[in-house]
Amino acid sequence: MFTPREEVGQRSETVRRANLSAIVRELHLRGPLSRSELVAWTGLTRSAIRSLVGDLVAGDFVVEEAALRLGTPGRPSPQVRLVADSVVVLALEIAVDSLAVAIVGLGGEVHWKERVDRPRAHSSLGDIVDDLCHLAKRARDQRPSYQTPIGVGVAVAGLVRPIDGVVAAGPNLGWIDVPLGAHLAAALDLGAPVEVANEADLGALAEFRRGAARGAEDVVYVHGEVGVGGGIIVGGRPLSGTNGFGGEIGHMPINPAGRPCRCGSTGCWETEIGEVALLARAGYPLDGGRMAVAALIADAAEGRPEAVEALRVTGRWLGVGLAGLVNVLNPRVIVLGGLFSRAFPYLIDDVNAEISALALVASRRVVSVAPASLGIDAPLLGAAELAFEPLLADPVAWLGPRTGAVPQLVVA
Repeated sequence: MFTPREEVGQRSETVRRANLSAIVRELHLRGPLSRSELVAWTGLTRSAIRSLVGDLVAGDFVVEEAALRLGTPGRPSPQVRLVADSVVVLALEIAVDSLAVAIVGLGGEVHWKERVDRPRAHSSLGDIVDDLCHLAKRARDQRPSYQTPIGVGVAVAGLVRPIDGVVAAGPNLGWIDVPLGAHLAAALDLGAPVEVANEADLGALAEFRRGAARGAEDVVYVHGEVGVGGGIIVGGRPLSGTNGFGGEIGHMPINPAGRPCRCGSTGCWETEIGEVALLARAGYPLDGGRMAVAALIADAAEGRPEAVEALRVTGRWLGVGLAGLVNVLNPRVIVLGGLFSRAFPYLIDDVNAEISALALVASRRVVSVAPASLGIDAPLLGAAELAFEPLLADPVAWLGPRTGAVPQLVVA
């Protein structure tokens, strides 16, 4: 999902595709770069960068701008910048109590974004696909000058088979073996590929590329709302498991004497740190959703004992589970998203105390715990990254149709 696989014995065409991919990926993740900086980040020669950037300019992917003179010797290197509204994707998110849409340009610029609440009982495939199509139309109507998105990325609260976009299990949506990808592609009718993935995996991707985990190679992302999901990155790559179902840390059995979970098990981590558990501890309505959580956090800020204690207990259970993940995975950064991000100031002391008490000392020394910097939209922005991945992996496939011909090959 994150980086193309290295190959041995590559032909010149394969080398060029890989080199174009390296340039577009660096610009997408880092923003405008000079030719000199592209040489440094990609390891390519100056002549190769000049030729490859020329192809990208011809394909309307990038523009070159005069560099600012900084008083250093030599001729300044032109700045290369992606054309953010020339290539766009459509990002969609299906959370348990909300739907969201965004139009995102190459380079990560968000051109339009909207989130709407939805009843939790309103979870049939047909209803949700209809609502998403309505949101997608609204988004495109707001930006009529943009071309058709080159891809659609969808984040959903459930276990997703990457090969066909089927939601194999979505306990908090009531879904089992739901063919979301196929139905959404047919309903949107954009002629663009539709990729579906788990919301926490995509939240991890967004925070890894553009958020609190940027620069780290080993990351655990924990997303809490109604349910609890996780995304795990090891050595800069996702830990996805055999069927793509890896990272379901919310269903780690953590309390044998605990509550029944919607997944059918008992004592899952989700039953101790999820939204319902938090609201129950503070005596708030269990069906109050994000508004009730916001009220609880506001009460904690004012010192209401029940709210403060509910967050402290949740923080302790959160720390217990994180300590186990620290011992197993040895991450550099743990990112807390969703309600854990919003309640971070009231959770972190107890989280850190449990990690310090239970995690291996050597692993504890190197890990830090941070709130998600992208907030509630991390999965939505991760969906955009997912939609861009085919282009980032092989820009040549997109350059040909845009320029009228595949660029002439030059070995770099």
